[in-house]
Amino acid sequence: MKLWGGRFTKETNQLVHNFNASIGFDQKFYHQDIRGSIAHVTMLAKQGILTDTERDTIIAGLSGIEKDIENGTLVIDGTQEDIHSFVEANLIARIGEVGKKLHTGRSRNDQVALDMKLYIRDEIAAVDELLLSLLEELHTLMKNNVTTYMPGFTHLQKAQPVTLAHHIGAYFEMFKRDRSRLADTKARLNYCPLGAGALAGTTYPLDREYTASLLDFTGATLNSMDSVSDRDYLIELLSAFSTIMMHLSRFCEEIIIWNSNEYRFITLDDAYSTGSSIMPQKKNPDIAELVRGKTGRVYGALVSILTTMKALPLAYNKDMQEDKELTFDAIDTVKGCLALFTGMISTMTVNKDNMESSAKNGFTNATDAADYLVNHGVPFRDAHGIVGQLVLFCEQKGIALDDMTLEEYKAISPVFEEDIFEAIRMETCVTKRNTLGAPGPAVMEEVIKRNEDYLKAR
Repeated sequence: MKLWGGRFTKETNQLVHNFNASIGFDQKFYHQDIRGSIAHVTMLAKQGILTDTERDTIIAGLSGIEKDIENGTLVIDGTQEDIHSFVEANLIARIGEVGKKLHTGRSRNDQVALDMKLYIRDEIAAVDELLLSLLEELHTLMKNNVTTYMPGFTHLQKAQPVTLAHHIGAYFEMFKRDRSRLADTKARLNYCPLGAGALAGTTYPLDREYTASLLDFTGATLNSMDSVSDRDYLIELLSAFSTIMMHLSRFCEEIIIWNSNEYRFITLDDAYSTGSSIMPQKKNPDIAELVRGKTGRVYGALVSILTTMKALPLAYNKDMQEDKELTFDAIDTVKGCLALFTGMISTMTVNKDNMESSAKNGFTNATDAADYLVNHGVPFRDAHGIVGQLVLFCEQKGIALDDMTLEEYKAISPVFEEDIFEAIRMETCVTKRNTLGAPGPAVMEEVIKRNEDYLKAR
């Protein structure tokens, strides 16, 4: 059954049918399509366009179709053009002529727009739950590593000492922002397009606000042309997804580096690693590498829909059918990556001693040595030069600042006294940094408490 066959005298060429058909991917919408149809006929009956008996018969038929799809007794096949045709054809086959009244007062254009919004709204909720699970794991890592000292980096060069809690906290903030971006997207998409018709509304006395309320929308869309041709919310969604993947990819890059033989900051669990077919010693961070690689796939979906939409005149054009497969793939990719990444970090082992040793041997406390001199009356520019000499001396001897003797310090500057060793201890360097957002334990505990309250509020 085709929804548009009346004015045609020939059957569609099979290749054209196959090229045009969307049921291979829009069958994902069956639940949303049926939900929208039930709301639509409920509104039609309220407005006196259908009788209560017709409404109840159609709803019973639609509910039966949904149940049979879910239990496998009704298989969605490729004989129909799309999921909307499939549902309507099956409804008519089950309940007869009254089923033909289902489509009263709507077009496939506003029906597709509705189904996509309902589907995306459900998927935003699912991705948000995965982000929350990841944030819970990051929160646990932070709580357990307030005094796990490690080097902070700029330009991939060791810079100043921080803690693992502080480093992980940066990603906590990123994924918090990701949640807010998804919430913003949901807020803007949450207006119901049903009743917009093909592009110019309908002559039937529809109550679009009532339909919107039945489907938990904020309200009805205010322009019927925009209603059927708007894909801004998908562009926003894919942009938000691209940012999520960028954050995951950055984190994965660090996991890969930290897991390397040169760093050994962490050890990945066997369940989230793979081996080599030829090198028996290998334990590869494949999950982190795949997440990093799949980021480009999600970026591609965003660029694709931007390119598709860039020159489309109002209102609906068939080009817009290309929004679905790439969006579905991006959703599946983001959900899979979030789930696997969360499992990977929840099972990894943190090698705290290696982290602290790396911080000590990377001169991350050099700035604190300079601050020591400044606090003893040495101008900062002179202090900077003196500590540069200290670092050069240590590099030549293959030692850390902590390993120098007081005599060696005094040979470079007589200002140094015994308390220099306390001033450059990793614990001291971190503990005295207690402005909000810094790695000091006191302020980190405050941030962790705020994160706890954030997670409780969900």
